[in-house]
Amino acid sequence: MPENVLEAVGLHHAFGGVRAVDDVSFALPEGGSLGIVGESGSGKTTTARIVVGLERADAGEVRVRGRVREAGSRGRGRRLARAREVQMVFQDPYLSLDPRTSVEEVLRETLRLHFPGTDHDRRVRELLDQVGLGTRAGDARPRQLSGGQRQRVAIARALAVEPAVLVLDEAVAALDVSVQAQILNLLADIREETRVGYLFITHDLGVVRCVTDEIVVMRRGAVVESGPTAEVLPGPRHPYTRLLLESVPRPGWDPRAIAAARRAL
Repeated sequence: MPENVLEAVGLHHAFGGVRAVDDVSFALPEGGSLGIVGESGSGKTTTARIVVGLERADAGEVRVRGRVREAGSRGRGRRLARAREVQMVFQDPYLSLDPRTSVEEVLRETLRLHFPGTDHDRRVRELLDQVGLGTRAGDARPRQLSGGQRQRVAIARALAVEPAVLVLDEAVAALDVSVQAQILNLLADIREETRVGYLFITHDLGVVRCVTDEIVVMRRGAVVESGPTAEVLPGPRHPYTRLLLESVPRPGWDPRAIAAARRAL
């Protein structure tokens, strides 16, 4: 059995009197793919931000390869080492890319920061090839790229530090359906090549069905159901999971009945 590259144990986080994350635990094995799903306000994004280190848990801990990730690590070397453990890809890469900086310079800047003294030329070419962008794209700036190409750049930048875990927060939600499929296929290939662990944060059960091995369903900050994706989605045990599945538009879909079921839950 592969070792767990990521473990969340008893995470709690509150905003005022609201429990955004309430005793959340899960594990992600090396090379695995785990999806955290739920509606807006379920706590899934706050959980992801705790894992990455953008939020601090009120209680509980996050472990990478068995070591506790300490919030607010002191010293530049420790902060960089911590950043290399877990990287995040956001929904809109345009907001996280400097519009004045070329693709190649984005990657070089990351490599200079984390791996000074290495062969950056070779690594930049490898990263561009790994995400399906040719070297010609290296001279382009974000505004000259399509949404799918920008997301490939964001993925390449995250992979540049060779993370153990890649957190993908609605990473394909803003893309056209055909481009979504291309990016998801790309991510599947990268996972097979590198054995990086994926933590998908999404409301899209279609994405979860395609690319995750395990699923965690959150509602009002708490985990209501979890297990293998191939078992949970065909046979959900919790009423909220069933409601999420029934909310997906399809022939015969009745939004009024769904709304009534949500109020009754």
